[in-house]
Amino acid sequence: MCSIFGIFGLQVGDDLPALRRHALDLSQRQRHRGPDWSGVYVDAGAILVHERLAIVDPAGGSQPLLSEDGQLALAVNGEIYNHRELKAELAQPYAFQTGSDCEVINALYRQDSPASFLNRLNGIFAFALWDRERQRVLIARDPIGVVPLYWGHDQDGRLVVASELKSLVDVCADAAQFPPGHWYDSATDTLTRYYERPWRDYDAVEGVEADRVELREAFERAVHRQLMTDVPYGVLLSGGLDSSLVAAVAARYARHRIEDGDQSEAWWPRLHSFAIGLKGSPDLAAAAIAAEALGTVHHGFEYTFEEGLDALPEVIRHVETYDVTTIRASTPMFLLARRIKAMGVKMVLSGEGSDEIFGGYLYFHKAPNAREFHEELVRKLDALNNYDCLRANKSMMAWGVEPRVPFLDREFLDVAMRIDARHKMVGQGPQGARRIEKAVLREAFEGYLPDSILWRQKEQFSDGVGYGWIDGLKAHAETQVSDRVMAAADKRFVHNPPQTKEAYYYRHVFEQYFPTQAAAETVPGGKSIACSSPAAIAWDASFATMADPSGRAVAGVHEQALA
Repeated sequence: MCSIFGIFGLQVGDDLPALRRHALDLSQRQRHRGPDWSGVYVDAGAILVHERLAIVDPAGGSQPLLSEDGQLALAVNGEIYNHRELKAELAQPYAFQTGSDCEVINALYRQDSPASFLNRLNGIFAFALWDRERQRVLIARDPIGVVPLYWGHDQDGRLVVASELKSLVDVCADAAQFPPGHWYDSATDTLTRYYERPWRDYDAVEGVEADRVELREAFERAVHRQLMTDVPYGVLLSGGLDSSLVAAVAARYARHRIEDGDQSEAWWPRLHSFAIGLKGSPDLAAAAIAAEALGTVHHGFEYTFEEGLDALPEVIRHVETYDVTTIRASTPMFLLARRIKAMGVKMVLSGEGSDEIFGGYLYFHKAPNAREFHEELVRKLDALNNYDCLRANKSMMAWGVEPRVPFLDREFLDVAMRIDARHKMVGQGPQGARRIEKAVLREAFEGYLPDSILWRQKEQFSDGVGYGWIDGLKAHAETQVSDRVMAAADKRFVHNPPQTKEAYYYRHVFEQYFPTQAAAETVPGGKSIACSSPAAIAWDASFATMADPSGRAVAGVHEQALA
């Protein structure tokens, strides 16, 4: 995981030394993502800058990655987990210059169309590939948008791309998110969606049974793949179901080195786990139980409300959003990342994505039928790049710690999302038994965790770190935003006007770092209840009167469903 920055469409007469310095200055704004080394590529048509966080092949693998003949220059932010398989399947020889997992992209580009080879990559990535001979740039982002990417045009019409908005905000009047699952080809000036799966349509999955063995084995393969690393790593362990399952599976593989097919002992055979919360938080208590059962070297950190409040401006600057739920959850994660970095760990596995795949949020209990349940899952997956993926990536990468998300592994998604949603719904158990959310996932991993963890009810991360966190944030916002100011919120912020004082406070801080209209438009809006999409508000009449996105807003729905 790193950061990339690129300028394309250079013309005769452009001052290359000045543009090179300009590109370095803008790339430096995101150097926290790649503190280990900086690489620059310049020719008459393009400039690429790469800030590296060395995870695989730390001694080599510096970017931009050049082909042997120097005609291809590639800057990648991400990991290609199946790079060894892809190298073995190459139809024509390619002279690899490094041991980087990402260099296989150059080899695939030489022998195949982008639409074809992008669908073979199993990983998280955003990249820019410059073909010097053809004066062509190819830009692409992973299917779900785990890795961030932004693009726009400077005042001279040159195309500019960057891993984070902060590198473009005052350079590109049209700065925007590059859409997940798409690729751009400058040769035809087209943006094309490459990631299309049959399971997006409920009709394609209706009637498909839930094979719990297949589900478990697919997840185990995903975690195993993502343990690919040459540096110390760990797992985030909140004590909830999702992070605990990631930790449980990782613990089974941690003693062997993934890079040589589990043939030798791992360089760091003890698995370390990390949690954070206010004093007495539900997550810290549950994480300690899970860690003891799994035998991890556990580190549970406490933070105070004041420490979280002090970090808020930096959190908003790094995560580049004013979304309330994202900021609430990003702050403790940001503080945790700093602790993890101080311990010398550079990569962690995390549990994001499970709730979007299995309907883990409590409002899913109100879904009227399997079709609407499934359609909401797809909407939630489509939005992950703006919420949980954005939070996990930018909160961690603010301190140079790479987060990986096995639940969003491409192969696992295909297995889990082709299950008929009726098997994921509460109250749809055998013999009419009532079931807790994500029961099919819990059943697949019977025996992997203590029952108190395996069957623990959903806590949103911002709730689980301690209920005093959210309550304190609301109280603080009350002191910062007057009723008079709040009454005029829609006049000051025409796009996505804040609905609460807490939302107004975050928007005000965001504007200080990102003052343009284009920046404001990179953050989605719409009403939400407990992380729902706006469409799911229609599931229950009472949702329309609730403005707080916290999971506690619908906490009673769990008891109602099981009554």
